Amino acid sequence: MRRRVAALVLGLSVVACAPSQRAETPRSTLVIGLDISGSFRRNPSFNGAIEFAALYIYGHLNGVGGLQPNTAIFVGELGGERPGQAKVFHPIQDLSGKSPAQIAADLRAWFPQEDPITDFNAFFQRAALHVRRNNLILAPLNIVLFSDGEPDYPGAGRLTLEQRYARVDLSPLEFLSRNVTVRLLYADPPIAQLWEKRVPRKRVRLWTQDAEVMKGWRRHVLEGVPMEKQDSLWSWVRNVVDMRVRRERVL
Repeated sequence: MRRRVAALVLGLSVVACAPSQRAETPRSTLVIGLDISGSFRRNPSFNGAIEFAALYIYGHLNGVGGLQPNTAIFVGELGGERPGQAKVFHPIQDLSGKSPAQIAADLRAWFPQEDPITDFNAFFQRAALHVRRNNLILAPLNIVLFSDGEPDYPGAGRLTLEQRYARVDLSPLEFLSRNVTVRLLYADPPIAQLWEKRVPRKRVRLWTQDAEVMKGWRRHVLEGVPMEKQDSLWSWVRNVVDMRVRRERVL
């Protein structure tokens, strides 16, 4: 009898200590900002940016190719009719189960208009509000901006370049998590440098990638190969876009 009890206790201990077959994915949040202002929509990079945004969302939604699978994804616009205008953010549920081509079609359907202004501050404020509303505070936060990076709002033309970028306000994001990264994709090098040197930040990490470099993703797509097996593409994404970024204070 004692042997049977001992064997039962040992068996239960093994089961209790065994790793879960379906370990829960750690929480992480991805917020996509699409610039649909006239200046970027007329940019030769715009269509490629939409296609890559769809691939990027697909990769992080499904965790393919070693990409971090995000448990929450929101997609919103960077522009608007007026400064401070509230943004519509589409949630992950609107994208689940779709191919990159279907996601790209959705992005174009969601944002068919051409916004007259590019308002980064309103976007950051709205993104922070969504993170709080959905109880995502403390989860790692990755904000990816598909934009030429130029703040364009009434009165911006009267400011110097340094003043214009010094007014980009990342403060709503500062204390949402210990790991907040803002990635600006498709800016020209002078604009990217202004973001790096002039945009104030304390805890937010900032990464920029030039428009010319971003064009390189197409060379890594293999025709006829399923998305899950596009190893070269996902390796490019990890090493060119999803670089781990060091924190750098700019005051």
